[in-house]
Amino acid sequence: MQINHVELASAAAASSGLGNPTQELMGAEVLIKALQAENVQYVWGYPGGAVLYIYDALYKQDTIQHVLVRHEQAAVHAADGYARATGDVGVALVTSGPGLTNAVTGIATAYMDSIPMVIISGQVPTAAIGLDAFQECDTVGITRPVVKHNFLVKDPKDLAATMKKAFHIARTGRPGPVVVDIPKDVSLKKVAYAGYPEKIVMRSYNPVRKGHGGQIRKALQLLLNAKRPYIYTGGGVLLSNATNELRALVDLLGYPVTNTLMGLGAYPASDRKFLGMLGMHGTIEANNAMQSCDVLLAVGARFDDRVIGNPKHFAQNERKIIHIDIDPSSISKRVKVDIPIVGDVKDVLTELISMIKEGDTRPDAAALESWWSTIEGWRSKDCLAYDRGNKDVIKPQFVVETLWNMTKDADTYITSDVGQHQMWAAQYYRFDEPRRWINSGGLGTMGVGIPYAMGVKMAKPDAEVFCVTGDGSVQMCIQELSTCLQYNTPIKILSLNNRYLGMVRQWQEIEYSGRYSHSYMDALPNFVKLAEAYGHVGMLIERPQDVEPALREARKLKDRTVFMDIRTDPTENVFPMVKAGMGITEMLLGSEDL
Repeated sequence: MQINHVELASAAAASSGLGNPTQELMGAEVLIKALQAENVQYVWGYPGGAVLYIYDALYKQDTIQHVLVRHEQAAVHAADGYARATGDVGVALVTSGPGLTNAVTGIATAYMDSIPMVIISGQVPTAAIGLDAFQECDTVGITRPVVKHNFLVKDPKDLAATMKKAFHIARTGRPGPVVVDIPKDVSLKKVAYAGYPEKIVMRSYNPVRKGHGGQIRKALQLLLNAKRPYIYTGGGVLLSNATNELRALVDLLGYPVTNTLMGLGAYPASDRKFLGMLGMHGTIEANNAMQSCDVLLAVGARFDDRVIGNPKHFAQNERKIIHIDIDPSSISKRVKVDIPIVGDVKDVLTELISMIKEGDTRPDAAALESWWSTIEGWRSKDCLAYDRGNKDVIKPQFVVETLWNMTKDADTYITSDVGQHQMWAAQYYRFDEPRRWINSGGLGTMGVGIPYAMGVKMAKPDAEVFCVTGDGSVQMCIQELSTCLQYNTPIKILSLNNRYLGMVRQWQEIEYSGRYSHSYMDALPNFVKLAEAYGHVGMLIERPQDVEPALREARKLKDRTVFMDIRTDPTENVFPMVKAGMGITEMLLGSEDL
């Protein structure tokens, strides 16, 4: 989304610790004042020539902690993990050229999942822009498709206002990453500084918060008259901090509810009204209810391909759809809806709940009982069953289930990389609270697990933080084990090591007649020795009976990062599974369906 005609309102001095009404400050110092005024606690970054004045300004202050990562991709991922766990804006700092291009994967990851972030990038001096200078790249052009907005600051006088806009855009409306590109001379030049703006007015950027009352009333009537209602929620519920409102609505109505991969924890997984995750690797009951309902309330979700499968198949059944989303472009994008409601999820649900309480109409109890009876019939087939009694080989599901049983009553955060292990974590770790499940949904980025865990641990130092990963994903940012040591972020890494790129292997088995083209890892490192080389504790777990004792031992080592190399069954697949191009009720439930 590009934003033009931006106007700045009165630039009264904010609480940025200024002694004088006006000061002469370098651009880099103005940037630090802006970050302090935004209450930024951590900046993840990596220095380089174009940002050295900014690093010098960081050196001279003591309110913001800079975390030196080992790769710029990890800087953005760590800031992203921090933002997901807290809801605050994550901040990363990278240099020009390769510093920025290394960060692009992290920026795109945050963009796809609507995570509020500000990424500050260095740029060559303004006079050198466009001349192919050393470590120059077109930051604005490169990042435009994967940011909510970006800025190139050409005058240090604009720096404070630009930073105010960047944070405002990142955290309001549908959140997202904003890139601020700062040429080296802009960070050097001095400018009269009268304080950080208290507020801004942006003519072309006014996201709607309050939903249309008439639309909400229409939605309410449809919901209360439903015979087979279903509530489908996504990451927007978490981003809006609307989990209490969602829980109140579901409990008030008694309707079944499902979460997407990004929405897990919005409604307690331990509650009977929760049907599990839906979609490509969702439960039978969640997917069948999605296909068979007569009224669907979609809240902060976007009907993406991994959730509804083939749109033509999805459209075969008549149903009325209510869609609540803050982003109007997400509504009727893939699936035509009947009642669109543009607004902040928290505000809209609050109004919906109050309308229900004020009115006399209640759901049709007999119809709802019949609908629940149908759902319980689907649920009676345990689609997440696996060989729990196997004593010869470690089943990956068993590891996640054991972890959940041991930590479900503790203050726990789970990060994951992308692949089979991610799906097993989503299926078998039953999240009851929001913002506890930190993973890459939209972009599906391998390598996020360790940096996410670092960011979460810095945000929540007293919580237990576990990274569930695989032998493929974990090697993509494994150098960040060094960062974990330097900044004392004692995370626990569970690597479900099956010697394969597991999800690739699964697809090759099912779709490509078992032609395992380059999905087997022939030369894995000794992960125990590697962890020890980085200054951490390494564990090798090869038998099912050793999983729980090893986890118990790892949890006791509260001040150490522990890398658990858990050798799992290389033949295990993720089920249920919906093949590409199929409808969400056309599920494979196990190897017998292949």
